[in-house]
This record gives sequence, C-alpha cells and structure tokens, in this order.
Amino acid sequence: MLKPKIIKIAVVGPESTGKSTLSQQLVQHYNCALVPEFARDYIGKLKRKYTLEDIAFIAKEQLQLEKQAQGKMLICDTNLLVTKIWAEHAFRSCPKFISDNWNPADYDLHLLMNIDLPWEADPQREHPNLRTFFFDWYKRELIESKVNFSIISGNSFERQSAAIKVIDAFLK
Repeated sequence: MLKPKIIKIAVVGPESTGKSTLSQQLVQHYNCALVPEFARDYIGKLKRKYTLEDIAFIAKEQLQLEKQAQGKMLICDTNLLVTKIWAEHAFRSCPKFISDNWNPADYDLHLLMNIDLPWEADPQREHPNLRTFFFDWYKRELIESKVNFSIISGNSFERQSAAIKVIDAFLK
C-alpha cells in the first residue's frame, strides 16, 4: 500500500521576520501539524557560545522532528536551509550532515519571509543590520534550487492572508 503524500511547507527567512508567528497562524488555519524550530530551545539552554557542531546537531534534530511529525500537511517553522545559511555565515563552513541532507525538493513550498517587519531584539538574534544581506541569500538559494517559493510581506494579518492565498493556490 502506498504511503499518502505529506505536503510539507517550510517557512524560512532572516531573523525577526515573523516565521514562528506565521507558522502558528497557518497551523491553526489548516488544522495541521507544526514542526517547531528546534534551535530556539537548544540555544536558549546553552551556557556557552554555540559551535559549528551545535548547528550540525540542531540540523539533525530539526530533521528528526520533521520525520516524526504526522499529518497530511506539515508547516515547518524552519528547515535545513536555515541551518545551512547560519553555519556558512557564522563559520564559513557547512557541516557534512547538512550538505548531505538539505534537499530543497523535500518541500512542496517555501514561504520566504520578507524583511519589512520592524526588528525585534531577542538574545538569540545576532544581525539586525544584515537583514537585506540574509534575505537576498535565502532568495538566491531558493531560486538556484528551482523550487516553488513565494515571498510573504506585510504586517502579521497581511502575511497570514498572503500565505493562505499562496497555499490554497498550491493545493488546488
């Protein structure tokens, strides 16, 4: 018997662009499963500066959360693209696990969050002045991967409406 296709939607983009908020809104709207961001809790519990090995561990755990999630549709509040860019920027290197397992085609749709929301300071956010740099990097990666993606802009309500419109069009 064939396993039913699971629709996977990844919410990606620079820091402080509303990824987690939108992910929660979409989960409520579609009554589907959330794959939470593993990095936030992990980094929050570290008593030291994170390392490249930490990013590799985070990527493994993030992928494991995706594999364990159940439902016809998954909203992924981050994916290995985020850990790839994070590692490459912070350490000028990408762990082998990430490069071996990052497959953009594993996702039916990527929602790239625009940088048009105000920056919100957070102890885990590091680059308030590099938002354009990172947005362009995400966009370039998605274009080069030739995957289905949409840029999501506006305030929280506008982002939710835009994302729902994009997802509904995809689902038809």
